[in-house]
This record gives sequence, C-alpha cells and structure tokens, in this order.
Amino acid sequence: MNWSNKKVIVTGAGGFIGSHLCERLVSEGAEVTAFLRYTSTPHNGLLNLLPENMVNSIRIIRGDLRDPDAVQKACYKQDIVFHLGALIAIPYSYIHPTEVAEVNTMGTINLLNAARHNDVERVIHTSTSEVYGTAKRDLIDESHPLTGQSPYSASKIGADALAEAYQRSFGLPVATIRPFNTYGPRQSGRAVIPTIIGQALSGDQVCLGSLSPTRDLNYVTDTVEGYLAVAQCEQAIGEVINIGSGKEISIGELAKLIIKRIGREIPVVSQTERMRPPNSEVFRLICDASKAKQLANWEPQVSLEQGIDQVIDFMRAHPGWVITNDYQV
Repeated sequence: MNWSNKKVIVTGAGGFIGSHLCERLVSEGAEVTAFLRYTSTPHNGLLNLLPENMVNSIRIIRGDLRDPDAVQKACYKQDIVFHLGALIAIPYSYIHPTEVAEVNTMGTINLLNAARHNDVERVIHTSTSEVYGTAKRDLIDESHPLTGQSPYSASKIGADALAEAYQRSFGLPVATIRPFNTYGPRQSGRAVIPTIIGQALSGDQVCLGSLSPTRDLNYVTDTVEGYLAVAQCEQAIGEVINIGSGKEISIGELAKLIIKRIGREIPVVSQTERMRPPNSEVFRLICDASKAKQLANWEPQVSLEQGIDQVIDFMRAHPGWVITNDYQV
C-alpha cells in the first residue's frame, strides 16, 4: 500500500504503541489524525516526544470513545482506521471494571459504527494476548480458547467479538491484530520492563509480584510493522492475527537479564501486594505468529537484548520515567 496522502486515523494515538504508529505513518507520508481522550489540560500524550515538525503535521481531535457522535465525526472522510484506544491497565480493571468495559467494549462498537457509516477502506482493531488467559498448549495460535481472567481481558474479548460480528454481518473490512507483550521506549512506568529498569537504575532492589509467569515480549517497532503489514493484507480481512516473538521468558529471568544489562548486582524480591488475584493471573503466554508470516509476511526483527538496551538508554535520557518502589495500577 502506498501510504502517501492516505487519510489515517489512530485512536489511542497518545499512548505507547499509538505514538510509535503515528510516527511511522507520518514518515510514510500518510495524513494522520490522532484521536485523543479529552482532558481539561490539552496534552498530546506521548506524541509530544515526537519531533516538533512531525507533531505539527498530525491533526489532533479530542473526544471520548464512549461518545458516538465524537467518534463519528472523527472518522469522517478517513481511509484507514487503526483502533488502539483502550484502558489497558489490568490492576486498574479490578478497581474500575465498569469504566474499563465502557471504554473498551462500548467504545469499540462506537468506532465500528462510525467506520461503517463513513465507508472506510479498512479497520485494524487491536486485541491483546490477555484474551487467551493462561496457555493451554505450548504455542498459542489464533484458535486457542479465550478466557476472561480479568475485567480488562473480558472487555477485550467482547470488543473482538464485535469486530468479528461487524465483518460478518455488515461486510465491514475489519482485521484484528492481537499483539503479545509489546515493550519499548515511551512505555508507561506501570509496565513490567520500565518498572524493572526504573528500580534497577535507582534502587537497591527490584520489587515485583509473581516471578514465575512467562511472557512473549515484542519490541514496539516490530509491533508497528505488524500493524502496517496487516493493514496492507487483503487476506487479513475477517481474520485475527497474532503478533509476537514465539519466545518466552519468566518475569524473574527478565528482571535478572535487565539488571545484568544495566551492569548492577541487586536482588529481585517478590511482594504479595503486587500479585494479581490467584484465579486472574495469566501464568504463560507464548505466541504462535505463523499466521502473520503466512498471510502478511511479518516476523520480528529486534532481539530481546537489543530492545531492552534501547529502553534502558531511553529511561536514562528521560529521568522522569524512572520510578523507584511505588506500585502503580
């Protein structure tokens, strides 16, 4: 696909993956609209970390995914919709499950309705590997059963089902991308890798929850390339496509690796208050991304060590990202 002059809207554009996706789309010549959640302070989120000339080229629309009129107007005359907007913090979903469901599920139906009524060329809907729950087999492909082990994952299962329904019922050209654990520069301090790095840079120990769960970690530029590959793939319409590395690492081993890359020797401590409820913890996630390779010719390029070094460099250059021992929801 030639992205030059394509009118593209990104919901959740001020977030971690969204800001990287906007950066990539602008560099490809797309006319990018960023849909940002309205707040009383007109802040552009992580888009502010992009070069000023790039930010100035992005059209900013403020609103709320829960407002169908706002979403409808934002999608007017857009060619491609990348839907990343969501409340993503799992601990927060235990505290405010209704808000999470309203934004993630009802917000998605508002987006799908807007895309349908505006006759967009393609919708790329964002799912999450959390919808799988704890793996029931070594590699998780797209046929793996879905399990709502947290209010967040349940809200995304509902959103995914709506995306599928709109494609089947109305012929809306929707493709669902299901990233596994994406990491990289600009990621929130509440995520596991920035949490570990922040404590390892500034503290005498690294405090985490359970150390045994394993995750499949994918560097953000690889995830962004997955979005572009799926958006350009006609065969992806009506499909769910996993994006991940196919490799697993436990949280404990990840912490040790990061501490080693930083060049320190400090202990890793497991704290009960940081643990998820027992029946909500996802103990193992490993991606089978063979469908992404087969349909969209996508596969990851950045090793875990290379990616971690990039995040360490970013956090050293941005001390405000470094947190110590505060537990963030």
